[in-house]
This record gives sequence, structure tokens and C-alpha cells, in this order.
Amino acid sequence: MPFLRTDDGVSLHYEEAGQGAPVVFVHEFAGDARSWEPQLRFFSRRYRCIAFNARGYPPSDVPRDPAAYSQDRARDDIAAVITGLGLAPAHVVGLSMGAFATLHLGLRHPHLARSLTAAGVGYGAAPDKRAQFRAEIDASVARLREQGMARFAHSYAHGPTRLVFEEKDPRGFAEFAAQLAQHDPEGAALTMQGVQRERPSLFDLEPAFRQLALPTLIIAGDEDDPTLEPALFLKRVIRGAALLVMPKCGHTMNLEEPDAFNRALLDFLTAVDGGAWRPRIPASLSGGIIAQRPGG
Repeated sequence: MPFLRTDDGVSLHYEEAGQGAPVVFVHEFAGDARSWEPQLRFFSRRYRCIAFNARGYPPSDVPRDPAAYSQDRARDDIAAVITGLGLAPAHVVGLSMGAFATLHLGLRHPHLARSLTAAGVGYGAAPDKRAQFRAEIDASVARLREQGMARFAHSYAHGPTRLVFEEKDPRGFAEFAAQLAQHDPEGAALTMQGVQRERPSLFDLEPAFRQLALPTLIIAGDEDDPTLEPALFLKRVIRGAALLVMPKCGHTMNLEEPDAFNRALLDFLTAVDGGAWRPRIPASLSGGIIAQRPGG
């Protein structure tokens, strides 16, 4: 079972498949490396694919110190994977919590990335949702510690943005929920508190995003309401970004609609590797509706 060590001494478990240009997959809070299996099977036919378990997710280490969990740590753990395995520059694909970390990697360590894909990103990011998000995090952590992982996982898996997954694919949903129930409860609680609750709002990072030059694909499910506004915001402020909204799709999009997700991601990676992914044409931002404004 392969591991690598971060600069603060945490061992991260990773899985690897395939050969070619490197693609690193970064999982969401409710997932782990296993939740990228449909992508590893598809992309390993032509890419070198790596999926790893974040700190707090066995068999990766589960530090007991709350200070070991933060958005910066999550970002730098991706960097540790890329540098430790000699992957730079790598395509980096993140979902939800992993998408936040992916974007932060692009801001802090752009030389390590060839492209960024941020799917299902934005929970708690909207300015008018910050207080609600933190309150829900606090309540979730209390419930997790009181009830244990199995009961918590059942309720968390049935959150409003995942119901469409269960509706369309009960078998796949059951596997997702069962894997979530196997997570370490303290690792999950500390991740919620240190990474999710305390991460900065995407909207507060607008000046930095406007300077981001990496090719970026933003993906949102149209029934994943908390991510729709942040996804549109990111499309507008990252000059090399494109936005895909997947129809009748919730938060766990890579598992809900793996074929559509894989094909869209493949098109993006192919364009980037072929040198055909370009920043947005400045004239398209002139503000006109059917014609450029005078002086545009």
C-alpha cells in the first residue's frame, strides 16, 4: 500500500494507475480515493492517474491535533503529492472540498498545475451564507461526536443535494453511503472544523482569481444549489475558465453521471494538452448586448 509523507510528517495513502500526462484527483468531504474509481478506470487508459486520501481519512494518517487541519494544509497536501511523485505540472481535478483545495493550489502553487478542474465547489462561499454554513458545520460536528460515524453518515448522505443521486442510481448511492460510514469519526470532525468551517470565502479571493492564468474548468450540478452562484462567479473572474452545468445532477456528479463527467473532463484535458485552451477574448467582456459599446 503506497504512502508519501508531507512536510509536517503526515503520511498520505495514494492509488495510482496508468501512464501518460499526470492527473491528480482530490476527493470531497464525504468521499476518499475510492470515490474516484470511475475516473481512474476511464482516464488511466491514457493518463497517469493518482487519487489520494486526505489527512484524516484512513489509511492516511489521522492527526489528533486540530491545528493539523486547515485549508492551507489541504492545499499543501496536494502539492506534497505532486512534488513527492514528481508529477509537476499535473492536471488537478477536485470535487467539493477537494475543489476548494484545487483552486487554492492554483493560487499558491501555479507552477505545479497544468490545469485545474473544480467540480461542485462553493458550499458556504456566498457572502450571505457564511453564518448559516458555519452553524450547520457546528451542528454536524456535535451530531457526529454524539451519534458516531454510522448514524451520521446515513443522515449526511441524505442531504438535499444528494437525493437526486439516490433517486437515479440507488445501487451507486448505497455504495457511496457505505464508504462514508467507514470514515474515521474524529478525522471527519476535525476536517469539518479546520478545513471546511474556517476556509476563506471564494468571493473574498476575487483579486487573486483575476490573476489566475491556469486553464480552469468549473463544473456544477443544476440541482446542487449551493454551488451555482459560486460557479458563475468563478467563471466570470478567472480569465481561463469555462463553466459546465450538468442537468438533473446533484453534488456527487462524478458518481452520479460518470460518463458525462468523464467525457467533459477528457475534452478539457485534451484541449489543454493540445494547446487549444485559451483565455477569454477581452472584447467579449465589453458590456454590450448585441454590439460592442463605443470605445470597446
